Amino acid sequence: MAVPQDTAADGITVAAGSVLEWIDKAAYACAVGWSASDTVTAYVGNVHFTRPIPPGSLVEVRARVIHTGRTSMHVLVAVDTANVRERTFTPATHCILVFVAIDEDGKPIPVPEWVATSAADRELEENAKARLALRRTIQNTMRSQEYTGVGTTPRTVFRFLAAPSAANWGGNAHGGTVMRWIDEAAFACAASWSSESAVAVYSGGIHFYRPIHIGHIVEVDARLIHTGPSSMHISIRVRSGSPRTPEDLKLTTQCMSIFVTLDSDGHSRAVAPLPLDTDEDLRLDAHARDLITLRAQLAPVPVELMRQP
Repeated sequence: MAVPQDTAADGITVAAGSVLEWIDKAAYACAVGWSASDTVTAYVGNVHFTRPIPPGSLVEVRARVIHTGRTSMHVLVAVDTANVRERTFTPATHCILVFVAIDEDGKPIPVPEWVATSAADRELEENAKARLALRRTIQNTMRSQEYTGVGTTPRTVFRFLAAPSAANWGGNAHGGTVMRWIDEAAFACAASWSSESAVAVYSGGIHFYRPIHIGHIVEVDARLIHTGPSSMHISIRVRSGSPRTPEDLKLTTQCMSIFVTLDSDGHSRAVAPLPLDTDEDLRLDAHARDLITLRAQLAPVPVELMRQP
């Protein structure tokens, strides 16, 4: 059940970060069950928050392996919710995550091959495989961008120590917890441009490059780089490193989130256009537009096949 502690700043909807945390935990359990080893989150893609989830809702999160590589597992997760009294579940969101199996030293190890045994399985696997090349293109496009102090668009930076409460079974920060930090920083950035009624409608291209060790400094840097008529596109980069060398933080995670601001009827309202005053502002705005074009090429995930009995 979604409890008040899961809500966003508005107090009336569940925060996207809470949903992302549930998704990662369910997918992690599924990946560990398949590989019979510890795993790490490598990628989370295209989470569309199709409708708000009110606190007090019953939440069902299903995770299912739909493709394996040599050391990787592609896990489809579907989130359904229901009114606690009616118990009729309806879709809220879904996404595909990629996990890598690791040994005790954190090195990738082979996983058992997953073989499709039905027409639905084969369709889900083909959809996952069709995303591989475009995903690499999106990742390379995101990593090629430089973020410097020359940019003038709104920016929010959180800095803190990774606490033991954030640890996963491997002793590093849990992927779902990192995604919650990302959502919190992105919300603060969006709210600074629009209002505290900002809500996430999309989070994608979440690439995990290296683990965050407990006790290390964590820096979550969110920057607004593009606005549409009612949308705010926020690039988030997470870096971490030893407190002994705070000037030497390494990139651990990167993603893009899209926020809108809701009116009293729950409809998105117009946001102020983002001024682009420097070459970096213009370059990052063009980068956001490129990502929109690239992601439009992805075929929808036939998640309804997963929900079939």
